[in-house]
Amino acid sequence: MSDKYDVLVIGSGTAGQTAAYELKRNGLTVAMVEHSDTPGGTCALSGCQAKKWFFEGTETVARSRHLEGIGISSPAGANWRQLRNEKNRFTARVPSGTVDGLKKAGIDFIRGRARLTGRRSIAVDGRQLTARFIVLATGAVPMPLPVEGAQFMITSSEFMELDRLPGRIVFIGGGFISFEFAHFAVRLGPTDTRCTILEAAPSPLTAFDEEMVALLTEASVPEGIDIHCNVNIIAIEQTGRTFTVITEDGQRHEADLVVHGAGRIPDIDELDLAQAGIERSRRGITVDAHMATTNPWVYAVGDCAATVQLARVADAEAQVAATDIVRKQRGEEPKTVMDYSAVPSVLFTYPQYGMVGATERALKDKGVAYEKSFGKNLSWPTYKRVGMKTAAYKLLAGKNGNLLGAHILSDNAAGLLSTFTLAMANHISIEDLYRQSILTPYPTRESDIIYMLRPLIV
Repeated sequence: MSDKYDVLVIGSGTAGQTAAYELKRNGLTVAMVEHSDTPGGTCALSGCQAKKWFFEGTETVARSRHLEGIGISSPAGANWRQLRNEKNRFTARVPSGTVDGLKKAGIDFIRGRARLTGRRSIAVDGRQLTARFIVLATGAVPMPLPVEGAQFMITSSEFMELDRLPGRIVFIGGGFISFEFAHFAVRLGPTDTRCTILEAAPSPLTAFDEEMVALLTEASVPEGIDIHCNVNIIAIEQTGRTFTVITEDGQRHEADLVVHGAGRIPDIDELDLAQAGIERSRRGITVDAHMATTNPWVYAVGDCAATVQLARVADAEAQVAATDIVRKQRGEEPKTVMDYSAVPSVLFTYPQYGMVGATERALKDKGVAYEKSFGKNLSWPTYKRVGMKTAAYKLLAGKNGNLLGAHILSDNAAGLLSTFTLAMANHISIEDLYRQSILTPYPTRESDIIYMLRPLIV
């Protein structure tokens, strides 16, 4: 195994793998460094892929409950342990599959923790390695919370390994993790499960559209999920098997389980970035449009970069970085840049909430003129058939007739959002999208798109 490569990739998650395979495919010598005993990254092992095993069960249970009395006489019941075991059958194969795949592709796999020692060099447990380029793809870790008793919280990864779900769960933080896992728990746990989400900000899910978040909150409460905002937690106490979350205003929330759902921060503290002349901020490693850091020979992609923490964004960033490295290797000028203007985000709650583009608040703050098509508590046949009473949408269009933002609350938000994402990415006008959507298979959620677009057609 060599000590010198064209590219060294640090991190074996989705971003690191995407970059490594693309670089190798273009003829470069590549090595990947990973310190974890379970290579493969958060997405596959304890994030997007892993949680989908629980979401599929959640959706089935939730839909059958909504259909009770209108065609379904006995709603589905869930077995949390079986779902967890099925998830683990998948994740158990990820580490070995990751390493085997890399070796088969001719990518060297080096176990150990990497530390930058120069502008083009690293040390891995004492071993010195050099490369013309380095790609940092070290991901993120749960955000430390300065709360007395923080040791009583479990992480989202630990949540997915529970043998059973208790009846009372408090989630700290009102972001992706808390909302998704609370929706899992009230559908997959005991029938009387109650979940409480405690958020420090004035509203949860601050990156999303506040009106749509309010509708998701309204849909969550009847299912057994309580959301409290403007909450300052001062301590978590344990008495026997019971935990108590104490807030600054004197409220006490008792629970059988407390879950850390306050988000994740870039895992970069041990990289020794200064040794390579790389700047960072609280959000992560500073990068340009080509994903290069302040050291032009080092790139950062995925959750460790100061960008958007989403798996597909990580993949796209890795592609951009790899393309730029290949062009530099060939002596060509940079060309491909990362575009964040049409990045879709989906909350796998039930109903799902998906968005792409701008929120209404963002457009107002920037003084952008827009038109809006909005509907809530939709009674369209597509939703009546599944007993969903909380479906909603919001489309935001510019004065030039192009889509600025799309927000969907539905049982198929992810599918609907794909259409709007492609429209925005390809600059398809509202009018053209309307005409193209008429031939959508009918009747489906996607065929409803023309009803959403029609108010925007002049």
